[in-house]
Amino acid sequence: MLPFDKFREECGVVAIYAHPEAEKLAYLGLHALQHRGQESAGIVSSNGLTLQLHRSMGLVADIFTEEVLAKLHGTLAIGHTRYSTAGDSALFNAQPITVQSNKGMIALAHNGNLVNAAEIRGRLEAQGSIFQTNSDTEVIVHLIALSKEHTLPEAIADALRRVEGAFSLVILSIDRIFAVRDPRGFRPLAMGRIPREEGLKPDTIVFASETSAFDLIGATYEREVKPGELVVVGPEGISSRFFAAAQPQSSCIFEHVYFSRPDSIVFGRQVQESREELGRQLAREAPVEADIVVPVPDSGVTAAVGYADQSGIPFRFGLIRNHYVGRTFIEPQQSVRDFGVKLKLNPVRSLLEGKRVVLIDDSIVRGTTSRKIVRMIRGAGATEVHMRISCPPTISPCFYGVDTPSKKQLIAANKTVEEIREYIGADSLAYLSLEGMKKACGEDEKTTYCTACYTGSYPTNWVDLEEIQPAINKS
Repeated sequence: MLPFDKFREECGVVAIYAHPEAEKLAYLGLHALQHRGQESAGIVSSNGLTLQLHRSMGLVADIFTEEVLAKLHGTLAIGHTRYSTAGDSALFNAQPITVQSNKGMIALAHNGNLVNAAEIRGRLEAQGSIFQTNSDTEVIVHLIALSKEHTLPEAIADALRRVEGAFSLVILSIDRIFAVRDPRGFRPLAMGRIPREEGLKPDTIVFASETSAFDLIGATYEREVKPGELVVVGPEGISSRFFAAAQPQSSCIFEHVYFSRPDSIVFGRQVQESREELGRQLAREAPVEADIVVPVPDSGVTAAVGYADQSGIPFRFGLIRNHYVGRTFIEPQQSVRDFGVKLKLNPVRSLLEGKRVVLIDDSIVRGTTSRKIVRMIRGAGATEVHMRISCPPTISPCFYGVDTPSKKQLIAANKTVEEIREYIGADSLAYLSLEGMKKACGEDEKTTYCTACYTGSYPTNWVDLEEIQPAINKS
C-alpha cells in the first residue's frame, strides 16, 4: 500500500564542486530534497586522493551524524535520497553507486528509470559482468566501465547513448563532477553557484534535482542542465557538450502537479505559479456553489489557494495534518474505522459543520484514501462534499522514475468519473482537463511535458507491455 495513497516521489540528487565542506553542503541539499525519497540516502565525497562513501536506510538527518560527516570530509561530493522505483527497497540498492574501473574510481547517483535496463543487463551478464544490485542504475556504471573510449567524459557519453528512458545523473570522479540529463529531459536537474569568498579558489558549482536545495546552502540558481547535455566541472573550469541528438522534450508534468516543492524552480518554471494556476483553471472548468474550499494537506494546498482565489469561495484549513507520524505505530486491537487516515488527518468540526465543502487534491490513485477523507468530512457535519482534482484522471503507470501502481490498481483506469464519484461518496467530482493542466503549467513557453500517466501514450518505445494492458475488458 502506498503511504497515504499517493504516487511515491522518485529520487533526489545533489552535487557540490570545490567547497571546503562539500560533504556538509551535500547533506543539507539532501535534507531539502527529503520529500523526493525517504527510504535510503547516501553521500560520496572526494578529498583529492580517494572517494569516501556512506549510505544507509532511513532519513537524511538520522543517517548523517557529525561523526559520519567527519569521515566524509572532502571538497567534492554527490548525494542521493531514494525511493525504490526499480530494484528492491534494500541497502544494497541505495545510492550513490561506486566502482573502481580502468577510468579510475567513479560514483554515480541517478534520478529516473531506464526502460531498457533489463535487456542491457541480460546482455552484460551473458558476457560475464557481475552485478552487485538489482537497481537499473548499475547498468550505467557497467557501460561506463566497459566503454572502449579512453577518457571518462567520452566513456560517459558513450554509455548514455546506449540507454533509453529517464535519467538525471550526477557523477563524481577524484577531481571532477559530471551532471547529465537524458535527451527528452524527463526529470529535472538544475545548476547553481556559490560565489567564492575572498581568498578562496574558484566559485562552488552545485547541481540539484530542485532549486529548494540551493536556497538552503546559499547557492544562486543559474540554469537547467539541458536535455541531452553533459556538463563537466573540473580544474579547467566548466565545459558542456551534447552526447545525443535532441529528442522531443517530455518533462514530467507531475513534478509541477505534485512532486516538487512549491518553492522550487523546476524545468525553468516556478512550481508555486503552476500549482496555483492549476487551481484557478480547475475553478474555471469545474465551478460549484459552496461555502468553503478545503485542501487535502499538503498535496492539495497550493491548488486550493488558486481555486479559492478564482472562485471567490473562502479558503479554510478544514483538515489538519499530523506531520509526525512515524513508520511504525501500534493500532488498537478493537479496529478504529479509517484509523490510518485519522492518524494523519483530523477534521476541524467547527469549520466544516453545516458547510458545503469543495475538497481539493492533486490526484486520486486507488481512491481508498479519498473515500475515507470524504467520509471524515461528512462525519464532521459537512452538508455537501464536492471533490475537485487538479490534474486529469490517472489511467496509466509511469516507466520513467515514478513508483506508480499497476493499471489494475489505478481507479481511473477501471471506472468512469461517475463511478469514482459514487465510490468515494462525493456529491460531485471533477478533474482538470489535459489541456487545462498543460496550459496551467506553461506548456510551450519553456518546455513540453510527458503526460503518459493521463493518456497512455508513452514517449519511448520501451515499455512493459503486460503492465499497460487494459486492466479490464470494457468491450
